[in-house]
Amino acid sequence: MAVRSERTPLSGSERAAIPGSQAVAPANPEEIIQVSLRVKTRNPLNPAELHQNGNLSIWDRRPLSREDYEKNHGAHPGDLSKVEQFARDNHLSVVESDPARRTVVLRGTVAAFSSAFNVELKQYEHEGRRFRGRTGAIHIPTELEGIITGVFGLDDRPQAKPHFRRREEGVRGARATGVSYTPIEVAEAYDFPANTTGKGQTIALIELGGGYKTSDLKSYFQKIGVTEPKVSSVDVDGAKNTPTGDPNSADGEVALDIEVAGAVAPGAKIVAYFAPNTDAGFLDAITKAVHDRTHRPSTISISWGGPESSWTQQSLTAFDEAFQAAAAMGVTVCAASGDNGSSDGLNDGEQHVDFPASDPFVLACGGTNLDLSGKAPVETVWNDGANGGATGGGISDVFALPGYQQNAHIPKSVNDGKVRRGVPDVAADADPATGYQILVDGQQGVFGGTSAVAPLMAALVARINEQSQSSAGFINPVLYNQAETAGALRDVTEGDNGAYRAGPGWDACTGLGSPNGTSLAGALNSKQAAQRVTPPEKRAAAS
Repeated sequence: MAVRSERTPLSGSERAAIPGSQAVAPANPEEIIQVSLRVKTRNPLNPAELHQNGNLSIWDRRPLSREDYEKNHGAHPGDLSKVEQFARDNHLSVVESDPARRTVVLRGTVAAFSSAFNVELKQYEHEGRRFRGRTGAIHIPTELEGIITGVFGLDDRPQAKPHFRRREEGVRGARATGVSYTPIEVAEAYDFPANTTGKGQTIALIELGGGYKTSDLKSYFQKIGVTEPKVSSVDVDGAKNTPTGDPNSADGEVALDIEVAGAVAPGAKIVAYFAPNTDAGFLDAITKAVHDRTHRPSTISISWGGPESSWTQQSLTAFDEAFQAAAAMGVTVCAASGDNGSSDGLNDGEQHVDFPASDPFVLACGGTNLDLSGKAPVETVWNDGANGGATGGGISDVFALPGYQQNAHIPKSVNDGKVRRGVPDVAADADPATGYQILVDGQQGVFGGTSAVAPLMAALVARINEQSQSSAGFINPVLYNQAETAGALRDVTEGDNGAYRAGPGWDACTGLGSPNGTSLAGALNSKQAAQRVTPPEKRAAAS
């Protein structure tokens, strides 16, 4: 018999039904499911210090090791033991208990989980798809309040969408030129550092569906004349590399990510973390990559996301903490800002930004139209109208203005007139009309979307890391404080994404602008950047 104790609502776990969905039946009580519990840290990081200084411990240009992070900021063994005992008392088995990821993974029946967390799970239908869902709060034992900070996986609704667009031949946007480029040509247009390939680096790709075929990769890299990079995959929560055969499916996202990153940084190892498209799967894939002691990624590319309003507070908090951990360990996280303009695809009369791009510890990647027909590249905001897509961007409804954006003249939100985290930070070619030549499921196509920008930027950082023989890490503070004066970003001043227009300086369409790779490398590795992360006591002594 399960051990019962007084239950209390888990703060931030409240969830509503997807608008337009219908509950059609109770969840099968005998179905075996897997749920991930997030446990508190033994020693929280200081977000303000990260915002100001970049990597928490790079005062001597050395971020925390993964081993030191676990020792100083992982979960306390005693807390993990309490959660494991709770699981056993409620007929749930412990699949994994990871102090670095602060995660305990449990398996059991729907009935056992429903009883343990005092939730009612039902089968819902939405847009022809059936999923297991819940409404209201999750409840935990009062004695574990403050120890368990998140419960993920009870609900397996789709959490995110891939941010790629495949160009339909014969269909052109109002400003489209109808050209396409290899990723190498795009990298050359952005002056990526010469004589670098990303050697010695690992680029992590987060994938929530689909898969890749090794035959496609072999053919693609051979065709563009690039040595095929080493590509491998990591299975998360039962998901794995599973190509569907449909290039318009998530396969398109996976191929775009691998082929852009691999073409631009062929010397880097590329690891795709495949996870279910749920809040649990997405979070577990990110924490697996951040804390991976086998592959040790130095950059992470995320091409999936959804409007901030579609996330629970416990998810926003857990992801944010995971990105803080990445920053502390010198891992650069790049995320696509979305392909549906300033509304992020919602029709509620408000403007929305995409998460996880809106997280302050992520490099948010917007999109442009890139014209290489002249002597110099010409860029405008990617916006092909309502049907063609547009770069995401705007002002967060969730995250406060980070320290590094204090002097960036972030405008007021058109929703409520308040100034908060502005999205994106940077931008690059994303318009399918000036898109990337990609091979997926045996078919050649032209792809765009801000999904292409995230792996492009991750590959650029990998090449910069190779050049400097160090980890650039959390680069946002350097970008906002050094890059403009160093000429590391090219301002994009024409176009709009709906509610926001581009203009001089930072804007909610293309952020600070597109990369000038060689100058950016100089800014990230400059003495000024190193001095900027000198600890306060040393700065005071020097003055």
